[in-house]
Amino acid sequence: MAGFKDIVGNEQIIEHLQNAISMGKVSHAYIISGPQLSGKMMIAEAFARALQCEKEGTDGCGECKSCHQADDHNHPDIIYVSHEKPNNISVDDIRTQLNNNIVIKPYSSKYKIYIVDEAEKMNQQAQNALLKTIEEPPAYAVIMLLTTNADSFLQTIRSRCITLNMKSVKDEVIKAYLMNEKHIPDYQADISAAFAQGIVGKAVKLASSDEFNELKESALSLIKRLDDIDLYELGAAVKQIAEYKLKVQDYFDLIMVWYRDVLYMKATNDVNGLIFKDEVYDIKKQAAKHSYQGIEAILEALEKAKIRINANVNFDLVIELLLMSIKEQARKSSYEGIELILESLEKAKARLKANVNFDLVMELLFLTIKEN
Repeated sequence: MAGFKDIVGNEQIIEHLQNAISMGKVSHAYIISGPQLSGKMMIAEAFARALQCEKEGTDGCGECKSCHQADDHNHPDIIYVSHEKPNNISVDDIRTQLNNNIVIKPYSSKYKIYIVDEAEKMNQQAQNALLKTIEEPPAYAVIMLLTTNADSFLQTIRSRCITLNMKSVKDEVIKAYLMNEKHIPDYQADISAAFAQGIVGKAVKLASSDEFNELKESALSLIKRLDDIDLYELGAAVKQIAEYKLKVQDYFDLIMVWYRDVLYMKATNDVNGLIFKDEVYDIKKQAAKHSYQGIEAILEALEKAKIRINANVNFDLVIELLLMSIKEQARKSSYEGIELILESLEKAKARLKANVNFDLVMELLFLTIKEN
């Protein structure tokens, strides 16, 4: 079990909880809200460890008996509320493990702490049962509800709890953590941090995931050759993505990161800011081929595809529409480039007739052709 000092990011939450300890103003109920793998459990356990520490500081010492028990997950006064049904925390779960247990005073510590993970899975009866305890808790009780969706709770529960929202952690902070603490190579840390969207736990999982690497290779191999495949080959491309149907949102995110790199390269021509640094040749190639409007249209098409998948629109149809949209933008950009070249040739003719400096006219013409 980690202490506060081991947590990356979310300094405001840590400061709030440590101030509550030092000032003796610990609340009887907290809601810790954030995405999966955002560190909710780590925050809750560090808080529980600090509250029960025999040295009574603002962080667990890691040396006393209480800290050792907390680290081993066998502290008698830190209770993890579990549930047998995977998608439901029932009223019996709350009554048996929390309501009926909370009336018994702590065995060895100042507090008796209850950690309810996936608390959004409490049904209404379970929430009503919990509400009665939260309304009149014993002085020694601390209840922590960990959730990905605080709005799933009754308003009467939310109003009686302090809500702490997990914040995104900056990519550079996550990258440094992966490299320094997890010994992940630079390039892999870059990709994992960018793809994790500010979630440290997700970055750690991705950095060590063979499945993610396989997903990445599939997505990049497809997107690099998509502009050149014929329409009749789209069926095979759809099948390639369908192999990762359960991870399709991650597949989409990888493609979005790719086009973010393409857009960045087109705008700056700076290799250092790329996520996929080892794909610089293909990124430069696509940056030259696509217009800014085309890249924006592709990113919009990806967002629409995500929404359609979540709305249970036919999978193959969604993927085919997405791939056709990406190909269409590449085609449009090519036509636009040809039109610009033809326009520049006409302008060059007119400038030469107007006796504009020959070398300057030619240089402008060649720059336009090269750009397009």
